[in-house]
Amino acid sequence: MATDNKIQFWKRNAKVPASLQPVYGAQHPPLDPRIHKTFLKEAPKTNALSIKSKKASSFLEFARSTSDAWDIGDDEEEEFLGGPPPNTPPNLNSKVAVATAAQVIHNYSKVREKPEWPQSTERVQANGSVVKSNSAAQLSQPSDGSSFRKPLHKQQSLPLRPVIPLIARISDQNASGAPPMAVREKTRLEKFRQLLASQNTDLEELRRCSWSGIPREFRPITWRLLSGYLPANMERREIVLKRKRDEYFGFIEQYYDSRNEEHHQDTYRQIHIDIPRTNPLIPLFQQAPVQEVFERILFIWAIRHPASGYVQGINDLVTPFFVVFLSEFVEEDVENFDVTVLPQHVQRNIEADSFWCMSKLLDGIQDNYTFAQPGIQTKVKALEELVSRIDEHVHNHFQKYEVEYLQFAFRWMNNLLMRELPLRCTIRLWDTYQAEAEGFSHFHLYICAAFLIKWRKEILEAVDFQGLLLLLQNLPTIHWGNEEVGLLLAEAYRLKYMFADAPSHYRR
Repeated sequence: MATDNKIQFWKRNAKVPASLQPVYGAQHPPLDPRIHKTFLKEAPKTNALSIKSKKASSFLEFARSTSDAWDIGDDEEEEFLGGPPPNTPPNLNSKVAVATAAQVIHNYSKVREKPEWPQSTERVQANGSVVKSNSAAQLSQPSDGSSFRKPLHKQQSLPLRPVIPLIARISDQNASGAPPMAVREKTRLEKFRQLLASQNTDLEELRRCSWSGIPREFRPITWRLLSGYLPANMERREIVLKRKRDEYFGFIEQYYDSRNEEHHQDTYRQIHIDIPRTNPLIPLFQQAPVQEVFERILFIWAIRHPASGYVQGINDLVTPFFVVFLSEFVEEDVENFDVTVLPQHVQRNIEADSFWCMSKLLDGIQDNYTFAQPGIQTKVKALEELVSRIDEHVHNHFQKYEVEYLQFAFRWMNNLLMRELPLRCTIRLWDTYQAEAEGFSHFHLYICAAFLIKWRKEILEAVDFQGLLLLLQNLPTIHWGNEEVGLLLAEAYRLKYMFADAPSHYRR
């Protein structure tokens, strides 16, 4: 009898203890339940709807029980299901059905009458293609003035998180769709052009200009200069570049074959496992030549830094440098770019530059990756003390539900928020980190504090331990762009101005 009960228990429970459950972030976006259920389970939900509707005694109660039915326009529903929506169950109250239909028609007519409303976010069509999001559509409207049909929308029936794209666009820096400031941008471009063309680049002035973002065409050389990889003197740059690139490939010849030796096998095996997990939704990073480049960079760095060696999370730190230096040779978006079409010497230069700039970054935060990771432990504790002074309500809310800062902020420090933000936002954020003194090691603390307080309302609305952790590990930033990052940086700068030189503010 006990055996039968156990069997029935496992049949009833879909989530088996210790089974793998997906955890999603900015680079691993959550599945849209409408799409996911349609592709994996094509059977209609008539039975479930019928059971719920038996208890519906009012329109509001009926609407709540069928909220998922009214969020998709007729065209979208046919698109997802491959046919017209199922017929109304025969046991529905006819008055309720008529009232519901009238309300739907009324809402739909309002949507049709207001073309200025925002367009729907990206949708995955049945053939797997992606329809552009609101931001991308605004930047590339059809010439004939036509627009996409607006879907029906009911407030608070689905989570506020929009249907996200499969791939976060890297070059679409202005994801919020704000109009470009042509005059100001031209002035900034001219300023960067003059600074970089001078015989001896004024690095302090370059940092000031870079704080608010670096133009795409000047970002590669500016990052090399601000990271300390390139000298300020123009005449010495080519000589230094050639010497450092040759030095890197000398390391490859000297050390890379040792990856098969017993005392290095564990390091190489872990790197080999982690590389395919790096930005898995961006095709660029799934190309075999790119993964081999990352393996060489990370293995050589680990061999030359035995105090820390390779630690999971360092693999993420290569990607912004690789994308920025690749963009120097690619006009279009790099997400789907085939790196094998580039000349061999160009591929080698991108690899060497990525290695040296990543090394310069890690030199400032290496205590994050030494034994027991004391740097991260210290920074998480500092974040806790800072938040307790900035927003006592949020801090007390965490304490009330026994949420430890280490449970969510460890990844923020270990990966420099790369798992929480789209890659395009990370690149923009690193413009400022490069411009800030101790940007990656010190200013990042205030970025994390500002980032946490940004979600204050959502945090205070979560009233249990599980809900808080799910929120903090799955923040809806997939559609963030320059505008959101700019606001985050401004708030972080304000916090730094108030607290960086006032350590007593940390104390109660």
